[in-house]
Amino acid sequence: MDLDTELARRNMTHQQIRCWDVLDTKVLDALASVPREHFVPEQYGNLAFADTPLPVAPGRAMETTLSPTLEGKILETLDIQPDDRALIVGIGNGYLTACFTQLCQDVTGIDPSPELVEASRQKLTDTGIGTADLQVKNPFADEIKQQFDVIAITGSLPQYDEAIETWLKPGGRAFVVIGQAPVMEALLIRRAAGGEISTESLFETVIAPLPNLKPKPTFDF
Repeated sequence: MDLDTELARRNMTHQQIRCWDVLDTKVLDALASVPREHFVPEQYGNLAFADTPLPVAPGRAMETTLSPTLEGKILETLDIQPDDRALIVGIGNGYLTACFTQLCQDVTGIDPSPELVEASRQKLTDTGIGTADLQVKNPFADEIKQQFDVIAITGSLPQYDEAIETWLKPGGRAFVVIGQAPVMEALLIRRAAGGEISTESLFETVIAPLPNLKPKPTFDF
């Protein structure tokens, strides 16, 4: 065991994430159990536990991970249960997906990049952390037929898209960030048992846009 790595991991969970009022022990244990250092590009290994976004892969400087504190906030806000069916939109480097596998057994991750999907699949295999169904798919261009209990959208959207609501089961919750820098808002979307949709504003933040979004069609009249 690398004591420096373990100390950095403990500092991440106890001095960064807990200080952002992420106190659920299941979430903290999930974040600590996944070796974050194996999911970041090798050249950024010394920053693996820093509370800052990092490029998801070499040559993808504009596509960045979420910070550890925001990942912790997402996991706690979604209140993930062991029998939940989870969807991660935008796999990134695969770390958040791996954390989801520690909290529920049915995890689907989608991303439009075949390279990121394959790299994340390999990391999950190499670490033996958990299993997830990783698919090459653009969520707002390709049809999503299943419904999920919890959804995490890891990149910002310029505006809210009601398609998210169709992906939620009754009782489901979705985390999404809406807006454009420097003004973005994190939202929790809920579908009640009867189907009603409610939206809760959580906090302001700024994250990288979800890549390769298909623009909505425009019409000339």
